Amino acid sequence: MPRRFFRKFALKREQLKNRWWLAPFSHLLHEPNLYVIRRRSVVPAFSLGLFVAYLPFPGHMLMAILLALALRVNLTVAALSTLISNPFTMGPMFYLAFELGRRLLRQAPRAFEFEMSFEWLFDRFVYIWQPLILGSVLLGAILALVGYIALDLFWRASISDYLARRREKRAAKQGS
Repeated sequence: MPRRFFRKFALKREQLKNRWWLAPFSHLLHEPNLYVIRRRSVVPAFSLGLFVAYLPFPGHMLMAILLALALRVNLTVAALSTLISNPFTMGPMFYLAFELGRRLLRQAPRAFEFEMSFEWLFDRFVYIWQPLILGSVLLGAILALVGYIALDLFWRASISDYLARRREKRAAKQGS
């Protein structure tokens, strides 16, 4: 059942209550939906984290946590689902986003020579920022929608299976 899986990673309100560095945010951390493992809190948090993971800005976890606070969805799931964007997946993700954005904006392909320097970034950023952001937002929204639907269907199927097994056990007890 998905609930058991997510319970392993869930934060507890008591864990955050006594942290001195969270004192300025303590009034925001009292909402029960931020910690509870329920379909209505976990599924939107999962899709929020997937969307944020595709954005080409640093600080995905912080951004996901702040949005989870604003939307009152599970903090832990929102933060952990941003981990699909990691050093191994970032290159292909952002290249795909750039290519999608470039094609949607109908920009001609340019010769691409990557150089690991701020000078290259500042020179090339003028050409890449629009397609990169457009592609990232579109692919992030698509990934979030697919993740939402898939996890919601999986969660509902799991509950249905659990209830069916419980009915069978009851029927077996009454039959004997």
